[in-house]
Amino acid sequence: MITPGNIIEYLDSGRFLCALVLQDAGSRVRIFNQNGRELNLPTARVVTVSKTKYPVDISREERIHLLQDIAAHRAELTQQIPLDDIWELASEEEHNTFPPDFLAELYFGGNLTDDQSAAFLRAVFIDRFFFKYKNSQVTVHSPEQVEQLRHQYEKEQEKEELLNTGASNLQLLAQGKDIDSEQWKDKEKILSWIADFVLFGSEAPEADLVRQLLKKAELSRPNDGYKLLVKTGVWQPDENLPLLRAEQPVEFSKNLMEEVRAISDPTAKQLLEDPKRKDFLHLDIFTIDGSATRDYDDALHVERLDDGNFLVGIHISDVSYFISPKDRLFAEAMERSTSLYFPEGQIPMVPRELSQGVFSLIKGRVRPAISFLVTLSKEAEILKSRIVASVIEVKRRLSYSEVDKTMAQSDELLLLNELRKKLRLQRVERGALLLNFPDVNIFVNNQGEAAVHLSPQDSPARNLISEFMILANGVAADYLTAQEAPGLFRSQPPPRKRLISGVNNTLQDIACQRRFLSRGELTVHPKPHSGLGLNSYTTVTSPIRRFLDMVIQMQIANMIRGKGILFSADECKNFAGTIQQKQGRANTVRQQRHRYWILRYLESQVDTMMSALVVSQGPKRIHLLLLDCLFDIDLPPNPAFQVEPGDTVKVHLVRANARENTLRVEW
Repeated sequence: MITPGNIIEYLDSGRFLCALVLQDAGSRVRIFNQNGRELNLPTARVVTVSKTKYPVDISREERIHLLQDIAAHRAELTQQIPLDDIWELASEEEHNTFPPDFLAELYFGGNLTDDQSAAFLRAVFIDRFFFKYKNSQVTVHSPEQVEQLRHQYEKEQEKEELLNTGASNLQLLAQGKDIDSEQWKDKEKILSWIADFVLFGSEAPEADLVRQLLKKAELSRPNDGYKLLVKTGVWQPDENLPLLRAEQPVEFSKNLMEEVRAISDPTAKQLLEDPKRKDFLHLDIFTIDGSATRDYDDALHVERLDDGNFLVGIHISDVSYFISPKDRLFAEAMERSTSLYFPEGQIPMVPRELSQGVFSLIKGRVRPAISFLVTLSKEAEILKSRIVASVIEVKRRLSYSEVDKTMAQSDELLLLNELRKKLRLQRVERGALLLNFPDVNIFVNNQGEAAVHLSPQDSPARNLISEFMILANGVAADYLTAQEAPGLFRSQPPPRKRLISGVNNTLQDIACQRRFLSRGELTVHPKPHSGLGLNSYTTVTSPIRRFLDMVIQMQIANMIRGKGILFSADECKNFAGTIQQKQGRANTVRQQRHRYWILRYLESQVDTMMSALVVSQGPKRIHLLLLDCLFDIDLPPNPAFQVEPGDTVKVHLVRANARENTLRVEW
């Protein structure tokens, strides 16, 4: 029972305080504590009550002096109490719950004083390994509990040390100070935790700890973690975060590179030892690619036949000569699914030593190829086609711009261009949609500044290559279909709404039509491809850059050698599932990175007026296209500014931030 004159103890923010009871009011007591404060305290908070009573009517200074002396004496006694010895004695008892005074007497002996009794309870609260105090009773922990609590305490101490040391070192790093791993042994570990947190947020393994670290280091603002990683050199200023989030493979393993080094350039003699491989070394074969291209997987040649028809050769690098489905390279290509191209560089599907070396149709080098030989009439009708394994040597390397400039002076380029026009027109008459959007080329200089250049996708040279690759891919699909062989066929249902037809369509028409396209499919057996105007379609012309093309090439190469079907329908179905998953991952990374660099470019255009094309108009939003970078934006209708689809307008770029993925545009 608590009455005036008792000395009580209670906990305040984890610290014991002594107080003199001045008045009892039932569930609360009026007290004066050792710090000179007078307050009402709930009796539920009282831990100990003295047996001895003290005068209440003494001065304020006397009360403080009395209480502080008692508190100091109890603190001194607390330091002397060997809880581990008391615990060992108590552990031998039959029960594990005791009154506090019983355990205190094991050390102090009988006739406990108020100070000794209180000191024991203080010790129990301070050192929680051995005992637990609850409902005026002390429970003795088992040896297993003691060990567990000690382990937990050590972990907490380690965490506290990690937080304190980590926060102070992070502050120094943020200030630009250099701290090496010898000075701070947890540096690499903590920076990797921060990287995971920036990438994955709450899903990062150490998200809670990183939040505490950054908060303690006063680095909890948006992008503080990212800026810190850039400042410490962990990341580049324009680090490709979508790529890191997707966990897309970037580097190639040491074991795989050993396999790569074992692959060497074959000689013409070695290749021609295969009686199934045709000798096309005499043909005038050439490549047409972008000026920056370094991996060449397709080449062309054309011949005028005596009967007035034409033979077009589409020659594809024979990757199947070097790789089998059992190789690590095949598995690695399947995991990556595709090469990725960014303004800042490329991540190849196969190592550059191969994609830009022995796999590549390099001018002047003898190479194995799979050749699609298509006989076309003067009207570009397919009269016959055959697929053969071959040996070729590229005689000329041409660029798109070079072909566009010199086409008029080259009979064979003019011939190919006339044939491609007719091939394209045939597809359009079968319902193909020509969605030739300009290519958005992003260039990044050494200072990380982005510039944008648009190049027409429907230039004669680009259309020429595109049309003959479609021709070869269609021939490949027809071959597999005729042989009733499983494969990986690309198909597309008709658009949900058809807005365009023919060859000449405006940018606005094309942009609108793209919004109504049906999703493409990847199946084991052929289905029509509405967008291309073909009954069956696959892709085989980029085996260096696309896993799908590599698989189809292997399937066809096995069959034309008379070895039968290499991949069963079930295997092709499994490939399709893997390709869709991995390709989806790669497409997401590509799209997000493209958006990042467009926003980086737009950062330099803030507070300017930009031209935009009105693509479509709804009741609540108007869809526009920024014309200098073909970037989609939406704005609410403005009654004072009436527009119609097809109009070109000026919009005000108010704000752009690539890192925050934000863009604000106004009329």
